[in-house]
Amino acid sequence: MEFALIESRFIKKNMEKFRLEDMVKGWFVGDFEPTVITTKDCEVGVKHYTAGTKEDAHYHKQAEELTVVISGRVRMNDSIFEMGDIVKVLKDEVIEFEALEDTITVVYKTKSVKNDKFLIK
Repeated sequence: MEFALIESRFIKKNMEKFRLEDMVKGWFVGDFEPTVITTKDCEVGVKHYTAGTKEDAHYHKQAEELTVVISGRVRMNDSIFEMGDIVKVLKDEVIEFEALEDTITVVYKTKSVKNDKFLIK
Protein backbone atom coordinates (compact mmCIF):
# COMPACT_ATOMS: atom_id res chain seq x y z
CA MET A 1 0.00 0.00 0.00
CA GLU A 2 1.12 3.55 -0.67
CA PHE A 3 0.34 6.25 1.83
CA ALA A 4 0.54 10.02 1.54
CA LEU A 5 1.27 12.29 4.48
CA ILE A 6 -1.37 15.01 4.79
CA GLU A 7 -1.56 17.13 7.92
CA SER A 8 0.43 14.52 9.91
CA ARG A 9 -2.06 11.77 9.00
CA PHE A 10 -1.67 8.94 6.53
CA ILE A 11 -4.31 8.27 3.92
CA LYS A 12 -4.39 5.24 1.66
CA LYS A 13 -3.46 5.87 -2.00
CA ASN A 14 -3.75 3.53 -4.96
CA MET A 15 -0.58 2.68 -6.86
CA GLU A 16 -0.72 2.06 -10.57
CA LYS A 17 1.13 -0.76 -12.28
CA PHE A 18 2.58 -0.55 -15.79
CA ARG A 19 4.63 -3.02 -17.86
CA LEU A 20 7.77 -2.06 -19.73
CA GLU A 21 6.82 -4.34 -22.61
CA ASP A 22 3.68 -2.22 -23.13
CA MET A 23 5.83 0.83 -23.85
CA VAL A 24 7.38 1.59 -27.27
CA LYS A 25 11.07 0.59 -27.41
CA GLY A 26 11.37 0.89 -23.62
CA TRP A 27 10.45 4.60 -23.39
CA PHE A 28 8.10 5.19 -20.43
CA VAL A 29 8.40 8.92 -19.57
CA GLY A 30 7.95 11.70 -22.15
CA ASP A 31 5.62 13.51 -24.52
CA PHE A 32 4.37 10.45 -26.42
CA GLU A 33 1.96 7.54 -26.08
CA PRO A 34 1.94 5.13 -24.41
CA THR A 35 3.69 6.56 -21.38
CA VAL A 36 3.54 6.35 -17.60
CA ILE A 37 4.18 10.07 -17.10
CA THR A 38 3.41 12.55 -19.88
CA THR A 39 5.84 15.47 -19.83
CA LYS A 40 7.77 17.68 -22.26
CA ASP A 41 10.51 18.13 -19.63
CA CYS A 42 12.36 14.85 -20.24
CA GLU A 43 12.30 11.32 -21.61
CA VAL A 44 13.31 8.14 -19.78
CA GLY A 45 13.65 4.67 -21.20
CA VAL A 46 15.02 1.23 -20.37
CA LYS A 47 16.58 -0.21 -23.51
CA HIS A 48 17.35 -3.89 -24.13
CA TYR A 49 19.80 -4.79 -26.92
CA THR A 50 21.03 -8.12 -28.19
CA ALA A 51 24.72 -8.41 -29.09
CA GLY A 52 25.37 -6.94 -32.53
CA THR A 53 22.42 -4.53 -32.51
CA LYS A 54 23.37 -1.19 -34.06
CA GLU A 55 21.67 2.19 -34.18
CA ASP A 56 22.25 4.49 -37.13
CA ALA A 57 24.43 7.53 -36.52
CA HIS A 58 22.23 10.36 -35.28
CA TYR A 59 22.13 13.52 -33.20
CA HIS A 60 19.59 15.61 -31.31
CA LYS A 61 19.28 19.37 -31.86
CA GLN A 62 17.43 20.14 -28.62
CA ALA A 63 18.03 17.37 -26.08
CA GLU A 64 21.12 16.24 -24.24
CA GLU A 65 21.22 12.57 -23.32
CA LEU A 66 22.56 10.43 -20.50
CA THR A 67 23.04 6.70 -21.07
CA VAL A 68 23.72 4.43 -18.10
CA VAL A 69 25.01 0.97 -18.96
CA ILE A 70 23.23 -1.36 -16.52
CA SER A 71 24.66 -4.56 -17.98
CA GLY A 72 26.70 -5.55 -21.00
CA ARG A 73 29.14 -3.56 -23.16
CA VAL A 74 28.52 -1.04 -25.93
CA ARG A 75 30.49 0.97 -28.43
CA MET A 76 29.51 4.59 -28.90
CA ASN A 77 31.62 6.16 -31.64
CA ASP A 78 35.20 5.03 -30.89
CA SER A 79 34.71 4.43 -27.14
CA ILE A 80 33.74 1.28 -25.27
CA PHE A 81 31.45 1.51 -22.24
CA GLU A 82 30.49 -1.22 -19.79
CA MET A 83 28.34 -1.88 -16.74
CA GLY A 84 28.35 1.14 -14.42
CA ASP A 85 29.47 3.69 -17.01
CA ILE A 86 27.42 6.85 -17.50
CA VAL A 87 27.78 8.56 -20.88
CA LYS A 88 26.76 12.20 -21.42
CA VAL A 89 25.95 13.15 -25.02
CA LEU A 90 25.59 16.84 -25.83
CA LYS A 91 23.18 18.46 -28.28
CA ASP A 92 24.37 18.22 -31.90
CA GLU A 93 26.86 15.45 -31.02
CA VAL A 94 26.71 12.62 -33.57
CA ILE A 95 26.60 9.16 -32.01
CA GLU A 96 26.90 5.70 -33.53
CA PHE A 97 25.87 2.87 -31.22
CA GLU A 98 26.56 -0.86 -31.20
CA ALA A 99 25.80 -3.42 -28.49
CA LEU A 100 28.93 -5.58 -28.18
CA GLU A 101 27.15 -7.93 -25.78
CA ASP A 102 23.55 -8.38 -24.70
CA THR A 103 23.03 -5.04 -22.98
CA ILE A 104 20.55 -3.10 -20.86
CA THR A 105 20.75 0.69 -20.64
CA VAL A 106 18.73 3.42 -18.97
CA VAL A 107 18.50 6.55 -21.11
CA TYR A 108 17.51 10.04 -19.95
CA LYS A 109 16.95 12.96 -22.34
CA THR A 110 16.77 16.52 -21.05
CA LYS A 111 13.68 17.33 -23.15
CA SER A 112 10.90 15.39 -24.83
CA VAL A 113 10.75 16.90 -28.29
CA LYS A 114 9.02 15.14 -31.16
CA ASN A 115 11.18 14.64 -34.26
CA ASP A 116 14.42 15.63 -32.49
CA LYS A 117 16.37 12.62 -33.81
CA PHE A 118 18.30 13.42 -36.99
CA LEU A 119 19.91 10.55 -38.88
CA ILE A 120 23.27 10.94 -40.59
CA LYS A 121 23.16 9.40 -44.06
